[in-house]
This record gives sequence, structure tokens and C-alpha cells, in this order.
Amino acid sequence: MNSSIVQLLAFEKLNGDNYAAWKSNLNTILVVDDLRFVLTEECPQTPSSNASQTSRKAYDRWIKANEKACVYILASMSDVLAKKHESLATAKEIMDSLKGMFGQPKWSLRHETIKYIYIKRMKEGTSIKEHVLDMMMHFNIFEVNGGAIDEANQVSFILESLPKSFILFQTNASLNKIEFNPTTLLNELQHFQNLTKGKRKEVEANVATTKRKFKRGSSSKSKAGPSKPNRKIEKKGKGKTPK
Repeated sequence: MNSSIVQLLAFEKLNGDNYAAWKSNLNTILVVDDLRFVLTEECPQTPSSNASQTSRKAYDRWIKANEKACVYILASMSDVLAKKHESLATAKEIMDSLKGMFGQPKWSLRHETIKYIYIKRMKEGTSIKEHVLDMMMHFNIFEVNGGAIDEANQVSFILESLPKSFILFQTNASLNKIEFNPTTLLNELQHFQNLTKGKRKEVEANVATTKRKFKRGSSSKSKAGPSKPNRKIEKKGKGKTPK
């Protein structure tokens, strides 16, 4: 990535409210670097073993251009937005996602975003980091489109969206009136998830060991079982006095 491209990318980083200017700047970069075709052309089929040299070159050109375009796009947006989109495979997928977020009237985006925030729930067993970053991104979208959610309410929305495995964390935060901002909350939630994962594995290992011991113990008891009634009968016999 040459210095002029770096300067252009840094000049207009996407933060939500500058979508139109950002898109214009990015399109200029993609055109200058001969990469914009990946947004309008489908990826060629993976060439077979007997494919022609022309087919292979077309495929390789598209793959390399797409990878480069993805790097440019992700580098030209805020960290939260980049984290959200880094898992997408193509530049077109990233641009389509951003268009859905910012390419609509502000009132419509505010409505859709606050609805998403209210109903968003984390699924048990998924990454707390990805969940919180996703919510933080939507807080940002709501704000850049004219809405306002202060940090205290952002924290409340995040805590309310957590699954049952975080009940202890929620209770502790409530009882001790711990104050978080979204970033410190994310750090603490990650620590809590890692801690509970470790304990869960330890408990599962202990349960498995106990089950094995129980099975061995129950089999030995069943062998000794039939002799118990005989011992009781002998005791009763010894207790009688001869006449």
C-alpha cells in the first residue's frame, strides 16, 4: 500500500454520518488502483485442472483484486465497523452491508437501529466480544443518524441482552452498583466468560470422573449384596436362649 493510498484512506474514515463522502473517496481509490471491477463483476468459477491459462489468469486477478479491495475498505472505516465486517469474504458484501446501514433516510435508520437494539439477544455459547461490538456499532449508527443513547443506557442494553450464563455477573453488577462504560464492560464480560468456560470444563471433568467411580462402586456392592440377609438371620439365632 503506497503512501498516497494511505493518505487518501486516512483522509475520510467512515464513522457513519459521512457515508456519502466516504463512498466517493473510496470509489476514487478503487478506480485509480484498478480494483473497482470486483464490486460489479462476479467472481469467476474456480478453474478446473484442465482450465485454460486465460481462465486461470481471470480468476487469480479477481481473487487478488478482491483481497486488496477488502483491505482498503476495512482500513478506511472506524475500528468498530471494521471488526463487524472483517469476516465478510468479498468487497461487495462489505459495501452492500454498509449501504444497508447508512444508505437510507436517517429517520428510517434510527427506527430500525433502535428496534434492533431493543430485541437483540446474545445466544448461549457465542462470543461475548462479537455480541458487544455488534451492539456498540448499532449504538454508533443510532447516534450518527440523530439519535442519542448515553453510556449508562448503553450498558443497560448490553446487560439486558445477555443469556442465563451471565446471571451471576448481572446480579453482582446490580447489587454492588458497579459503574461501567461499554468498553470496560466488554473487558469484564470477556474475563467472566473465559473464567466460567474454564470452570465449566473442570466441573464436566469432575462429573465424568465421579460417574466412572460410581459405576465401579455399584458393581462391587451388587456382588456383596446377597450375603447380607444371611448375616442378619445368624444374629437372630444367636440371640435366642435355649430352654
